[in-house]
Parts: sequence; C-alpha cells; structure tokens
Amino acid sequence: MKYGYKGKAFADTKTTLGKETLTDLFYSMLRIRRIEEGVEAHYHEDEMKTPIHLVIGQEASCVGACAPLSKEDLVYASHRTHGVYLAKGGDLKAMLSEFFCRKNGCAGSRGGSMHLIDQSVGMAGSSAICGGNVPIAVGLALAAKLQGVKRVNMCTFGDGAAEEGVVWEAINFAALKKLPVVFFCENNFFSVFTPLYKRQPENVELWKKAEAFGATSRVVDGSNVVEVYEAVAKAREGALSGDGPYFVESRVYRWRGHGGAGDDNSKGYRDPAELVDWKKVCPIESYFNFLKSNHLLSDADRAEMEEEIAREFEEAYDFARNSPEPDESDLATHVYSERIQYEVNKDAVGRSTH
Repeated sequence: MKYGYKGKAFADTKTTLGKETLTDLFYSMLRIRRIEEGVEAHYHEDEMKTPIHLVIGQEASCVGACAPLSKEDLVYASHRTHGVYLAKGGDLKAMLSEFFCRKNGCAGSRGGSMHLIDQSVGMAGSSAICGGNVPIAVGLALAAKLQGVKRVNMCTFGDGAAEEGVVWEAINFAALKKLPVVFFCENNFFSVFTPLYKRQPENVELWKKAEAFGATSRVVDGSNVVEVYEAVAKAREGALSGDGPYFVESRVYRWRGHGGAGDDNSKGYRDPAELVDWKKVCPIESYFNFLKSNHLLSDADRAEMEEEIAREFEEAYDFARNSPEPDESDLATHVYSERIQYEVNKDAVGRSTH
C-alpha cells in the first residue's frame, strides 16, 4: 500500500479544549458525514443538476480547519467545498437548493456544488479552478491589511493545486508582505485518478516546500480533528499577531471517488486495501471512541444527535427539492459586460450591449 494510514488516531491525544468544544467538533463531523451520505443516496435520481465532490472520510480536516475561525474570518474554498461550507456555518437549505439549481440556492442557482458562498458567515466563496482560490484569498488578506481590518483569510486546497505555479507565487507574496493568511492544504494523495507519487518526487513534502517560501508550516494528521483544530488555532493566532502566513498540510484520504457518488476503485488507480486501512481509523468513529472513553459523550448522546441530523436533512432536502426555479428575467443579474451608454427605449435594451 502506497498511502496506508500513518497517524496514531487518538492514542496519544491530550488536549486542553473543553467539553463543549470537543463535543461540538464531533457533532459537526457527524452532521457533515450524514448530509454527504444523504446527498449521495439521492444523487442517482438525477434531480440535483450539479457535479458533486464528496468529503466523506475528510470530515475531521474541514471541521478542524474551520472551527477555530471567527465568523469575520474569510474562507475561500476549492471545488471539494461541501464540508468547508457547512463547517463555516453555511446554510444547509441554501446549499441543497443550489444543488437543485433553485432560485434560493446560496449562489442563486449560478454556481452549483463547486461555487458555494455565504458571506454572512465568512464563506467568501469557492472556485472550481484548481488553485484559483489561493491568490484570491491572498488578495483579500492584502485588502484587510491595507484597511486595518483584523481578520484572517483561509484558503483550502488539495495536493493537486499545490502543482499550480500561482499557488507558490501567492505564498511567496503573502510571506513577503506578512499577510494574515492560513494556507490549508488537504493532501488526500490523489489528483483525480493520479496518485501523488506519480506527480511529485517521492521525498518532497508540501509543508516543507511552503516553509522554504517563508510560511510558518507544519503537517498534521487529518483524521484527528483535535490535532487539526489546535494547529489551525495556533496558525490563526500567529497570523493575526503579524507573523505572516501559515501553511498547514492536513493528510487525509477520500473514501469516495474524485467526483460523483460512490467509489471508483474499479478504475484501478488505487489499491482497495488502502481504503480498508484508512477506514479502520474512521475520523468519526475513532473520535467518538476517544470522547466516550473520556466520559465526554455517550451512546445515548450520539443517538440523539443522529436523530436531530436526520430530521434536519430530510427537512432541508424537501425544502430544496420543492423550491422555485430561477426566473428567466433574472438571467443577466450579476453578469458583467461592457455596455455602450446611450439612450434606448425598453424594446431596444437587448441590442444595447456588445
């Protein structure tokens, strides 16, 4: 196995986080898992007219990354955006409505799964362009510094994006200007169907490359939500204190295929035994066992959470499915074009642009 699990799960985990924070982290992870499973279960019905990229297996990474952030801190995500959107506080009904391309979707039916946004909770947006969100997050950080606004800007991206030149240019610029950015790289070892070892020299580590560009960097076990949380909390504090950018590499493993519903091991690009190995340390089950053994959560507590999440998903799914379609008259809203400014009557409006 090339990418078998190499973490320690929760064997050596010690933390000063309180019970409320620790149990909230579990609820958020469980909620994302069940919502993703619900979306996956319905996807074959072909009513959700958007590509999807599930985060099943990566819940600890996105929850641990977003939980330490404030509502004012901005996150700009990549194409695998569901978990980040929900962990940052995005609205489930608005997200599912976007999947159905409904008028009340969080992007007004214009973006689909890969372009989720909710500015009210600091979800600044997301981009399907590999690495395209990274310089945008850096630009937002530059704007904040120039305006004297005290906030951190985070961008989440995968190991595939770390092969785009613009990512390293952005990290270099952020380090040069000491910008308050947290670069959060979810390294799941695959870019679509191509494993990391076929794309990069075997002894090259992403976090060390970022360190060479001047970013304070570290690698974490992306299956351990406490480890991720504490690393990002420290990065946020340092970035706000003027240290400049931080780079956190979170090593994870996606359980499902690159895109769509279900597994894609039949493509032959990865060893099925790898997935079996990683599932043995499921980020949710291993964390639940940690909480239970420390008398912070019981089976009854979990059952209550499961019921609450199931009710929420069914209500949100029905809401989204029955929400109104976009209006044709709204087609050009938010669309930018160069316009020739001259007097026209209503009948000539359609001929006034080029």
